[in-house]
Amino acid sequence: MSESSVSQSSVSQSSVSQSSVPRPPRMVSDRANRSLDVVPDSARSPIAKRWQRGVLRERIAESSTAATLVFDVPGCVGALAGQRMEIRLTAADFYRAQRAYSLSRVGVPGEVEVAVQVTPGGEISPFLVRDLAVGDEVEFRGPIGGWFTWEPAQPEPILLVGGGSGITPLMAMLRERRRVLDAGERATLPPMRMLYSVRTPSDVWFAQELLAAAAGEEICVVHTRQTTTGAPRPAGRISPDDLVWTSHAVDPSATTAYVCGPSGFVEHVSDLLLGWGHQATHIRTERFGWT
Repeated sequence: MSESSVSQSSVSQSSVSQSSVPRPPRMVSDRANRSLDVVPDSARSPIAKRWQRGVLRERIAESSTAATLVFDVPGCVGALAGQRMEIRLTAADFYRAQRAYSLSRVGVPGEVEVAVQVTPGGEISPFLVRDLAVGDEVEFRGPIGGWFTWEPAQPEPILLVGGGSGITPLMAMLRERRRVLDAGERATLPPMRMLYSVRTPSDVWFAQELLAAAAGEEICVVHTRQTTTGAPRPAGRISPDDLVWTSHAVDPSATTAYVCGPSGFVEHVSDLLLGWGHQATHIRTERFGWT
């Protein structure tokens, strides 16, 4: 996800900010000319037992301003789909900055995968997307977060609604469902529908994976500003019609919905879901705002 503050709630709760990392003071000198290197903690520091080193193995461009980053992190503990990892960078003068990013894939031992959107003026996201090179090290801590998570044992149908970079934790859920079925860990799983809202076709992340829906999946991409010729709907915000399942007879009141994106997007979608018959206690939200 983008460099942001994150809050998680059900629609029935008041939104409580859970920003995991306060924004540090901006660097006084020219950040563009500073190299960011990992500086280890003291062996006696309690945090040394929690931070782990990771090496960038692969970078995959998702758009002109976003990339998926795949790290090798030996000994990294397993995570649930929807959880986040803290990433920390340390400059040569010991200036540190850290942010929490949603995992875009789980279930691969010793691997951390995140998708990052450049935040204008951000301290970490531009470096991760544009400057971090394959073979470079960063530090990780986590996983964190337990409310906005999905597990294969959940018996109910699942609706995923993401706006922009808010697709990141939802993609982890979709991928984990596919992994469990492909590995034969479960013969069947309840259906899962993904509704993904972006401004234009060029803003779609994970495009190739979203083209091919697996068994029991429905995937719908909505363009809000500009769409393609012959698209099944005009450009515009998500509407009640977009919430309709096309291949499965699903009772909205028996469905758990996960909604992730900017605050205004989350509020809009949550209102639509309530109007469509979804239970407030079964709508889980994760919203972020620029810091």
